[in-house]
Amino acid sequence: MRKDLCFALVGGDLRQSCLANLLAGEGYEVYALGFDDCVELTDEVCCTADLAGTLAKCDVAIFPLPLTVDGTAVNAPFAKEPPALKACLRALNKKALLLGGMASEDVCALAREYGFAVLDYYQREEMIVRNCVPTAEGALCIAMQETAKTIFGSKCLVTGFGRVSRAMTALLLACGAKVSVAARKQGDLAWIKLMGAEPVPMAKLKEAAASQEIIFNTVPVKLFNEEVLCALHKDCLLIDLASKPGGVDLDAARHLGIRVIWALSLPGKVAPISAAQIIKDTVFNILEERGA
Repeated sequence: MRKDLCFALVGGDLRQSCLANLLAGEGYEVYALGFDDCVELTDEVCCTADLAGTLAKCDVAIFPLPLTVDGTAVNAPFAKEPPALKACLRALNKKALLLGGMASEDVCALAREYGFAVLDYYQREEMIVRNCVPTAEGALCIAMQETAKTIFGSKCLVTGFGRVSRAMTALLLACGAKVSVAARKQGDLAWIKLMGAEPVPMAKLKEAAASQEIIFNTVPVKLFNEEVLCALHKDCLLIDLASKPGGVDLDAARHLGIRVIWALSLPGKVAPISAAQIIKDTVFNILEERGA
């Protein structure tokens, strides 16, 4: 891949600042926008407020994961004033590649109005699979901090059997937990048994959940409604790893006194350097495929 590429990283959390450091460390010209209050950037990264000038000269603009929260401004928690998405698109070099994570259809449509196609790195399989590791480790860390028992021997339930669930199940089994996994498909239930966990048909979620000490939800559907929550032991810890809208009726949980932790964006919180490396590798795969 060309070493003369100029990168602009616009907004984001610690993953983005670590990504800027990684790129600069490999000799690339790197500019960071929207990092007014971030002290994690190395001297090799040019932290700037010149949005128009920077975006006009960059070859690759990397936006955060998620790209935006409200649909109008870039997700930039370290910025005193987050950059407006339209202002970024207006200023961006017309030949530049635009990359971002979890770009909605509305954002993609807006980008097309300005002549850009959003290359969503979070839709890449290599990104999603590798991202499961810091997610699972982060969830395990929360469980260890929020309970007074070891994970070894604890009765744990994982709901769903997608990528995150598989990583979570494997990690819990390795720690010696008594793991049950709830899934809908018969094929998934067979794989769960082969992994060494106890398969639970999703139709029996309420019964299975009643005896658990820790529950890890990965399904972004309200599986844990008031009826299911009523069955939980009062000391059960429920960690929701599902993306919005989540899988737990939070109002009902609050009313019932059930402890719920909605753990979003764990990779950026617990392992930002590893998460940044995953994004960098994925971005480089995209750039190489496009002959950059």
